[in-house]
Amino acid sequence: MTIADLRNAFARVSQESRKALLPFLMSGHPTPEAFAANLEAAGEFADVIEVGVPFSDPLADGPVIQEAGAQSLKNGTTLAATLETLRARKPGPPVVLMLSFNQVLAGGIEQFADRAVAAKVSGAIIPDLPFDEQDELREMFAQCEMALIAMLSPTTSEARMRQILTKAEGFAYLISVAGVTGTRDAFGEETVEYIRRAKSISPVPLCVGFGISKAQHIEQLRKSADGFIVGSALIRGLGQGSSVADILGPLRKACDGEVVSKH
Repeated sequence: MTIADLRNAFARVSQESRKALLPFLMSGHPTPEAFAANLEAAGEFADVIEVGVPFSDPLADGPVIQEAGAQSLKNGTTLAATLETLRARKPGPPVVLMLSFNQVLAGGIEQFADRAVAAKVSGAIIPDLPFDEQDELREMFAQCEMALIAMLSPTTSEARMRQILTKAEGFAYLISVAGVTGTRDAFGEETVEYIRRAKSISPVPLCVGFGISKAQHIEQLRKSADGFIVGSALIRGLGQGSSVADILGPLRKACDGEVVSKH
């Protein structure tokens, strides 16, 4: 898969007048076998799947994802093991990785890009790589037809937002609120305005993450956003014994425009 698969996925979403659902799974969690099974199950609901590669010093992860990453590291999960699982998976939605820049650098940027493409990865999110230092990696990714996914936060100025979005590929990740990942009750009007501001200047779809945990969130923000990233709620639910279908089913309906929550 390549960046073209990302573009096609979002084009289908737009043509069908719905919103994209992007579940996040931590590689190797709670076990490598369970991760592989959950990856396949999530493909039944997702338009794009985000896969986290655990690392010891996560930048913006809340406690749920931090704990998942720690357990995954105890399980011996590596970038190589993650890519092998992705290479072996059945055909499904495009996958983007979330990982640290050190993991990309460890074996060399070119080697990472080649291995990721061989594993059918369409793009990567690298939270600890500042925008002003991304050019070399973005060029290498472009040669391999992979997307380097842009990230924006509520504190990003409009001038900076324009600068980042000018080079955005695939989609842009909008951090919904300042802080770390985790679930929350609702979003304020400032979040809606922030998404609208980015939407007015973005050449790529905008997907909102950090705190999306229930259908009500999607219903609240779906007029402004193009997609929704669900991480902590999915990982917590799986840890409590719920199935992927239990968790993602209502969120899929909300993305499709069905009213499924009680306000």
